[in-house]
Amino acid sequence: QVQLVESGGGLVQPGGSLTLSCAASGGSIFIINDMRWYRQVPGLERELVAAIIGGSRANYADSVKGRFTISRDNVKNAVYLQMNSLKFEDTAVYYCNVEIWRQGEWVDYWGRGTQVTVSS
Repeated sequence: QVQLVESGGGLVQPGGSLTLSCAASGGSIFIINDMRWYRQVPGLERELVAAIIGGSRANYADSVKGRFTISRDNVKNAVYLQMNSLKFEDTAVYYCNVEIWRQGEWVDYWGRGTQVTVSS
């Protein structure tokens, strides 16, 4: 049973930094394609924040460009989101999303989410 385990959320003051981590577990060998971070505020749709496409190309939402950095560790089957210069509007539940090759097809997996609260 493949699982994505997220960590690193918490409470931070405006201007502060956090690093989110998401690691895949529950399998023997993972072939991983795209890796993404989303966030969601209650009452709003889930928003794509950052993605690593095809293993190396990083894309970001305009709202986080220059402040957030997505990276991956293929040995640890993990994806990270370094968040700097955090703003009140970055407050949300952050979810990782990973495409893993399972039984002949790409399957989307989601983490349970980790809360990020930016508050003074």
